[in-house]
Amino acid sequence: MAGNRFSNTAQYWGGRAKETIGRLTGNRRTEFEGRVDQVKANAKDAGNRVARSLRRRPRRF
Repeated sequence: MAGNRFSNTAQYWGGRAKETIGRLTGNRRTEFEGRVDQVKANAKDAGNRVARSLRRRPRRF
């Protein structure tokens, strides 16, 4: 899990950097790709949080 979290964080910050570079150079495609990377990283992180909470939940069967 820690590896996934680190990977998602790295993807998020890479997306931030890409977005900033795109904004500074006026390249809208690079800026958009950076935003997409950020959204993907946040979605994966949210999925991991849900999975982690379900594993910790006591079973009631």
